[in-house]
Amino acid sequence: MTDVSTRSTGHTGPVRDDARPGHGDPSARHAAEGERRDRPWIIRTYAGHSSAAESNALYRRNLAKGQTGLSVAFDLPTQTGYDPDHPLARGEVGRVGVPVSHLGDMRALFDQIPLARMNTSMTINATAMWLLALYQVVAQEQGADPAQLAGTTQNDIIKEYLSRGTYVFPPGPSLRLVTDLIAYTVAEMPRWNPINICSYHLQEAGATPVQELAFSICSAIAVLDAVAAADPASADPASADPASVDAASTDAMTPGRMTEVCARISFFVNAGTRFVEEMCKMRAFGRLWDDLLRTRYGVTDPAARRFRYGVQVNSLGLTEAQPENNIIRIVLESLGVTLSKDARCRALQLPAWNEALGLPRPWDQQWSLRVQQILADETDLLEYDDLFAGSRVVERRVDELVAEAREEIDRVQAMGGAVAAVETGYLKSALVSSQARRRSRIETGEDVVVGVNRYTETEPNPLLAEPGAAIQAVDPAAEGAAREALAAWRAGRDPVAVREALLGLRTAAGTAANLVPATLACARVGVTTGEWSDTLREVFGEYRAPTGVAGAVVSGDGAGSGSDAGSAGGRAARLRALVVRTRAELGRPVKLLVGKPGLDGHSNGAEQIAVRARDAGFEVVYQGIRLTPAQIVAAAVEEDAHVVGLSVLSGAHLDLVPQVLDGLRAAGAGDVPVVVGGIIPPADARRLTELGVAGVYTPRDYELDAIILDILEVVRSTYGLDPR
Repeated sequence: MTDVSTRSTGHTGPVRDDARPGHGDPSARHAAEGERRDRPWIIRTYAGHSSAAESNALYRRNLAKGQTGLSVAFDLPTQTGYDPDHPLARGEVGRVGVPVSHLGDMRALFDQIPLARMNTSMTINATAMWLLALYQVVAQEQGADPAQLAGTTQNDIIKEYLSRGTYVFPPGPSLRLVTDLIAYTVAEMPRWNPINICSYHLQEAGATPVQELAFSICSAIAVLDAVAAADPASADPASADPASVDAASTDAMTPGRMTEVCARISFFVNAGTRFVEEMCKMRAFGRLWDDLLRTRYGVTDPAARRFRYGVQVNSLGLTEAQPENNIIRIVLESLGVTLSKDARCRALQLPAWNEALGLPRPWDQQWSLRVQQILADETDLLEYDDLFAGSRVVERRVDELVAEAREEIDRVQAMGGAVAAVETGYLKSALVSSQARRRSRIETGEDVVVGVNRYTETEPNPLLAEPGAAIQAVDPAAEGAAREALAAWRAGRDPVAVREALLGLRTAAGTAANLVPATLACARVGVTTGEWSDTLREVFGEYRAPTGVAGAVVSGDGAGSGSDAGSAGGRAARLRALVVRTRAELGRPVKLLVGKPGLDGHSNGAEQIAVRARDAGFEVVYQGIRLTPAQIVAAAVEEDAHVVGLSVLSGAHLDLVPQVLDGLRAAGAGDVPVVVGGIIPPADARRLTELGVAGVYTPRDYELDAIILDILEVVRSTYGLDPR
């Protein structure tokens, strides 16, 4: 999500003793401040919602408040290659980001923002090539040269199969799109980072620091190996107009350019509240990256081996209970990536205190922006050499992380690398298992979460005093407006030019040609996001990644493990006993269908419910992410499920859940109870209950065994079994 194209984490020179606070005349110190202070990191907020025009207004307000770069959040249809009028886009348009369906939307998104002088990060993966093509064309319309453009496309598809779920195509073709974009940008956009190897979402999915290090390095190896192995000749689109800038040589794959490629690779990492360990993790990252580029790819230039990274601090640890506590969590997480000069991030974006409740308002984003500005401008963080150099504690922990990460890297490489480990389900199962162990530690109290499992007594929160006003509401009319605007855009195009451009894309996809020139041609004639993606779907096919549930293993005592020690273990034992009893009374196993309707790919909650229910003795059916309500209904009927559990974290629950309820009634299965989990405000929870939902669960409900027990009671009540 963040770009570090013009920054480095390297040491910029010694700090003179007489330039430090407390030495000499204060006015002289301030006069010399520009000389003695490091430049701050790029300051961003991750933003976008409703429409391109609404998001543009938000960007310009944030830039006026001192933000120094943009970080664009796209909505789920844009991320997964659907237009707003596609059935799967229902309820998702403009909800978790900005919808960008065509060149007109991109023009509106950056209206009055000079892209030649902007540093823009775009959180986009499966459709990264397409969004960057739109961005380049808009910049050229503004008069910019592509070589002037600075920023980042996230473009790390491997982690999408493991965490966020916004993949479209199978791993092989997806990796081709990644490497084609790298080849093009290194040749034509030298200030642009074509990829952020992204460990952020691995931690969100449960990765330990060792897994975050190892799995992201393995992803980098997969990408760089693909770049190194590519045929340089295939990067030159022979059919393109030689006079066109798009047809310029993109021979980034030649051995002489591998150093240049490596120098353009950046990382996007996570930082949690264990900020000492997080700081050590960043130092370990730098050591592993330097060693990899030197030994595997022969990069001799130390500057090209520099570990360049941006950060969004941990959102997984933000709590719905006592959400005001999140601001201190955010500050501590920021310190983990700013305190140490030799491991300091070069771009940082912070979540808002209320992101566990819903979409932050502009004021909430401003608060997080001011946190960064206070750290950078009011403190003396940027005035000293590295504070931890020579620390035996830090060095020992870094050594441990590096050694353990290398063991895991070797294990994955022995399997055939990251792509093979995705396809076999090893990486996903490892993350689901780690997340299950983390949840178990929280439930037993081994890991303390203030306000959740300890210190739960609280005063009323004045920030939440006005119901429904603590988060940004997405205008329900935005989706209809997007559909109407899309229809008008299509009507105003040259249909012949569109057909020819899409034919050129389809033809190129069937060869080894670099796909960026054909994509740029599509952008210029008005092709839409869905049309570009559908054309490639026809050639590449679609993909459904392993869920990781079947192979997940939870070790140790505690919740879900059979221990009777403590309330959590005792509840687990009671739960399993009641499951056995219910199975006997029903005459077959209790069957739970876990469904993810819509485009929301954040599957942590669904996976953890599935694993815990399975371990309690349920028969669990979980088919993964991105299912239509009709598909979930069909599965519930075919599997003869006793209960359906829906997980929706995008905020589209009021659109998607009623479709499932109506579908079950239409299929003659209206008596099958439905429970729902997600980021659901109280008013919406009441509405879902009125519609017939049997139970609503939010992040506040952290005890999984209690949730499973409640679901079991719903089944028992539905089938007329005696209360426990």
